Amino acid sequence: MNAPEPTIVATSGGHRPGGRTRVEFAALVHHALDLSGVHGRRPRVLYVGTAVGDAEHVTHNVAEAARVAGFDFTPLQLFPMPNHDDLEETILGHDLVWVMGGSAANLLAVWRAHALDVVLRRAWRAGVVLGGISAGSLCWYEGGATDSFGPRLRPLTNGLGLLPYGNGVHYDSDPGRRPLVHQLVAEGTLPTTHCTEDGVGLVYRGTELVEAVTERPGKAAYVVTRDGDKAIEERLPARVVV
Repeated sequence: MNAPEPTIVATSGGHRPGGRTRVEFAALVHHALDLSGVHGRRPRVLYVGTAVGDAEHVTHNVAEAARVAGFDFTPLQLFPMPNHDDLEETILGHDLVWVMGGSAANLLAVWRAHALDVVLRRAWRAGVVLGGISAGSLCWYEGGATDSFGPRLRPLTNGLGLLPYGNGVHYDSDPGRRPLVHQLVAEGTLPTTHCTEDGVGLVYRGTELVEAVTERPGKAAYVVTRDGDKAIEERLPARVVV
């Protein structure tokens, strides 16, 4: 089962503290799977933890979240080497690729070293839903603001570019992100930039933003555009998903 169009769900959410586990999948992950069109069987989720160096304890926690949710779970690991012989076949066998947050800069470098950037583009075109949180959101865009290089936020401009926009994650919880996004858009370093507060996701069909959704009522998304030498911000209400 594949989504009818190339689909990306880019988020600043999708996880919450669990009851009997450290982490549970929240509504944004379930919504991404709904968009894949899967029904009549257990959803197949491919987890990519490159941004946290394929940390085993994180993979374990996410695997437990998948068990609780009733998902078939497969980790794709690139450290110390790929854990699957055929990356493309593995990815195409899943409904959703879910990418963990962490270092966006390191994620992009390692993916390119293994040509995973090319494989993911093919999977996207084939209807595998791509999604993720934080760095797992930023990676799909042209670039955005990142703390990959240190505590001071800096621009990242070498994203995969599946989506021809900038991306701002954690737009409400990290006070440095909003002003930096505005600066980068105003000076032309980033194109029009789509931003998410914590708990919010952006749904794209092809490269068109079709909806903002949230697992936290009252949260929103934003579009930041350039007007001369200024940045203009528009608030996008987000539909609550459960």
